[in-house]
Formats: sequence, structure tokens, C-alpha cells
Amino acid sequence: MDTDAPPAEQLEALVRDHLDAVYRVAYSVVRDSALAEDVAQDAILKAWKALPTFRGDSSLRSWMLRITHNTAISTMRRRREELREPDLLPEREQGITTEKRVVDSLSLDAFEEALSHLDELSRAIVVLREIEGMSYDEIAETLDVPLPTVKTRLLRARRTLATALEGWKP
Repeated sequence: MDTDAPPAEQLEALVRDHLDAVYRVAYSVVRDSALAEDVAQDAILKAWKALPTFRGDSSLRSWMLRITHNTAISTMRRRREELREPDLLPEREQGITTEKRVVDSLSLDAFEEALSHLDELSRAIVVLREIEGMSYDEIAETLDVPLPTVKTRLLRARRTLATALEGWKP
């Protein structure tokens, strides 16, 4: 690596030459692809910032992988320290159980599926009214349709959703 190159070129060279190996080392420690990507980015940035202090006692690759390993271990330690007892997790503190989250997720999936069967205008009206909380007048203005059309389409869409979702009510 050319240590006399401009910093941007040095960073580019580090990424080009070492990213795959850095990612593999990070993944071997954290065992999660998204977290490994974060660790790899952190490690490359740390190495790039510390490049002027690289003494050459080992190969650049070994040095980079050591930084990566240390970064991954530090990340895992931080995550472990952040873990709490299950009863103290935020969803427990707010009275939301895992079971409720699953049911809510399934309900949302069913709602989205039922919405997909509505025509575009009716779907937009339902979303604006039930999700965004807009008034009938605001919906009519937003979609540039007459107020009676908004009311009629919403009534029909609600009936369709109620049938599809076994008695859904807004």
C-alpha cells in the first residue's frame, strides 16, 4: 500500500484489498451478517485512521485482521452488556408480550392482504382515513375527488375489509 497516496486513495485501497477478509473475520466472531457488515466498516475506518501509526511489524493484512477481530470482540461485549433480564425488556415494561406482537403482526399482514384487493382509489381513501387519520374533507382535497365519492368509497371499502377480516371495524 502506498502510504504517500492521498487519504481517499488509501481508504479505497484498504477496502479493495481487505474488505472480503475483514468481513469473514467479523462474521466468524459475531455470526450475524448485518452486524458483521457494521463491524467490517468500523474496522476498516479504524485501520484507515490508524494507518500512520502502522509500524510494519506484521503484514498490513494481519494488522487489519487483528483490528477487525478486536472490533468484533468489543462489539459483542457491548451487546452482551446491553442485554437485560427478559422481564425488564421494554416490551414487558409497556405490557406488550411477544404473543401480542405476533398477533399484531399477523393482523397487519391480513389487513395489508385485504387492502391489496381494493381498487387504488378505495385503498388510498382507507389508508388516509384509518391510518393517517385525515378527515373526509382532507381526503377529498388530497385525492382531488368529490366528498360524496370519498364517503361512498370508504363505506364500500370498510364493508369489503370487514368481510375479508371477519368483522373488522375502524
